[in-house]
Amino acid sequence: MSATIAPHLQLSGLARRLVADGLLTDVDAQKAIEAATRNRTPFVTQLIEAGMAKARDIAESASDEFGVPLFDLRALDPEHMPREIISEKLVRQHHALPLMRRGKRLYVGVSDPTNLTALDEMKFHAGMNTEAILVEEDLLQIMIERAFEDEMAEMGDLLGDDSLDGLEVADEGGGGSEDDTSSVDDAPVVRFVNKVLTDAIKKGASDIHFEPYEKQYRVRFRQDGVLYEMAAPPVQLGMRLAARIKVMSRLDVSERRVPQDGRIKLKITKNRAIDFRVSTCPTLFGEKVVMRILDPSSAKMGIDALGYEPEQRELFLSAIKRPYGMVLVTGPTGSGKTVSLYTAVNILNQPEVNISTAEDPVEINLPGVNQVNIDEKTGMDFPKALKAFLRQDPDIILVGEIRDLETASIAVKAAQTGHLVLSTLHTNDAPQTLTRLANMGVPPFNIASSVHLIIAQRLGRRLCSNCKQPEDIPHETLLQEGFTEEDLAENPVIYGPIGCDNCTNGYKGRVGIYQVMPVSEAMGRMIMEGCNSIQLADQADEEGVPDLRKSGLKKILQGVTSLEEINRVTKD
Repeated sequence: MSATIAPHLQLSGLARRLVADGLLTDVDAQKAIEAATRNRTPFVTQLIEAGMAKARDIAESASDEFGVPLFDLRALDPEHMPREIISEKLVRQHHALPLMRRGKRLYVGVSDPTNLTALDEMKFHAGMNTEAILVEEDLLQIMIERAFEDEMAEMGDLLGDDSLDGLEVADEGGGGSEDDTSSVDDAPVVRFVNKVLTDAIKKGASDIHFEPYEKQYRVRFRQDGVLYEMAAPPVQLGMRLAARIKVMSRLDVSERRVPQDGRIKLKITKNRAIDFRVSTCPTLFGEKVVMRILDPSSAKMGIDALGYEPEQRELFLSAIKRPYGMVLVTGPTGSGKTVSLYTAVNILNQPEVNISTAEDPVEINLPGVNQVNIDEKTGMDFPKALKAFLRQDPDIILVGEIRDLETASIAVKAAQTGHLVLSTLHTNDAPQTLTRLANMGVPPFNIASSVHLIIAQRLGRRLCSNCKQPEDIPHETLLQEGFTEEDLAENPVIYGPIGCDNCTNGYKGRVGIYQVMPVSEAMGRMIMEGCNSIQLADQADEEGVPDLRKSGLKKILQGVTSLEEINRVTKD
C-alpha cells in the first residue's frame, strides 16, 4: 500500500490540484512529474504529450488553483504581440510567450503558472516586470509556431509565384490533431515547404535534405544518386521548417533531443498521392530532416525499364518463377534493391498466390500483398514476422533484409520447404554474399541447396539523350579502364555529359548495372568445401558471369552512360 500512498504525499501545486479534481491518479501524476524531470519538459507539456489529460481541463484546474485568469489565445492577433522584446530561442526554451505589453509590465502566456523560472528569465532579458497569463497548452504551442512567421518575409524570393494551395496532407489516422495543421495554413513557411516538396517531385528527386548549420541553412535534393543544393533559406528559420515538417508527419513538435521517424502522404491531385518517409536527427545547430520520396509508380516500371541485359533478364525471370528457393539482391543503400524486389513481387502477384512481406519500414503499398512493418520497439522483428508467415500458408515471402543468423536460418529453411524467398543483403558483389551467409553461421550445405540466384547491383546516371557528346579518349586509356581489344575492334563511340535545360549536368534518370549470378552445382560444391569469395568470383568468371565492372563497361559501349559515371559507381 505504501507504494501507492507515497506519491500522493509528495504532490504539490498543480499536480495535487489535478488529482483532487479527478483528472489524474496519484500514480499517474508522479509518473508525469518524473518523466517531465527526465525529459526536461514542462509538467503540463508532459501531460498533454502522454495523453493523460486534456489541455482545457488542465487550464481550468490551474486557473482555480492559482487564481490566474484563463485567456483564450484564439482571440489574440499575433501581429500585435511584442515579439521583439524576447528572442525566439528564449520563448522556445521556456515554453512561454509574451502576449502583450502595458507600460513597464509584460504579460506572458504560460500553460503552467508554477513555471517561475520562465517569468524570471523574461523579466531579466526584457528589463520589465512580468505577469503570468494562463493559456491552454495546445493553443500555446500553435501560437509559438505562428509568433515568428513575419521573419519568413525573407523567403519571398524563394517562394516564387507558383500556386501551392492544391497540396493536401492526407489523414491516415495519425496522432496529430487537425488544428495543428490548419492553424498555420497561411504561413509562408507552409508555402515554402510545399514548394520544396513539389519541386522535388517534378525534378524526380529521391531524397530531400533540410540541413541547419551555424551560419547557414540549406535544402538539398538527391537527383539520380547525387546531392545538389536547391535553396538557402535564412538560418534562423531552421526551427520553423523542422516544426512544419514534423506537424505534417504527425511527429512530436516539442521533442528536439532525440531522432524521430514519421510518414507523410501528400495529395498532389485527386487521383495521385506521393508518400514521404521522414527522419529527424538532432545536430549541433538544430534538427536535420531528411525526407525519402516513395513514388508507388517506381515499383510498377516493369523489368524492361530496370536495365537488365537480355541474358540477365532471363536468369532473373527464371529464378523468381521457381516454386521454391532463395533469390538475393545485394548492394549498398540507394542502389535500387527495393525496386528490384518490388518488380519481382509485381510479376508474381496473382490471385492464386499468397505473398507476404516483412520490411523495415514498408516503403510502398502493394495491393494484393500482405505487408508487415518491422518495429523493434514492439517486438515485431524479422524472425517473429517470418515465423508468423510460415503458419499462414505462404507461397512467396519477401524479407526486407537478412541481418542476423536467426533471420537467415528461418529464410533458408523456408526456401528448402517449398517457398520462394526474396531478400537483400549488404555486400559488395554476388560472390561475397555466399561467404557472408557462411560467416553468419548458416551451414554451407543449406546455402548451396537453397540459394538459386544472387543479383549485385548499382545505379548509374543515364546520359541525357538531348545533349550527350562523343568523347575523345585514347585507346590505351580505354584498355586500362577494362575494355578488351574485342570491345574496341569496331571503334565504338564513347559519350560524355554536357548539360542542357532538359537534364542535370548532362544526366537524366538512372539505369541499373547488374551482376546476375546463378549458383551452379560447381559453386555449391565449392561452398561446402569452405572456399572464399575470391575463388567464387573466379568460378563465376569462368562460367561467363560478368561482374559489375564489365556490366558497366557494356553500358558505356551502348551509349547509355559515361566512363566517368561507371568509375564513380563501380571502381574500388
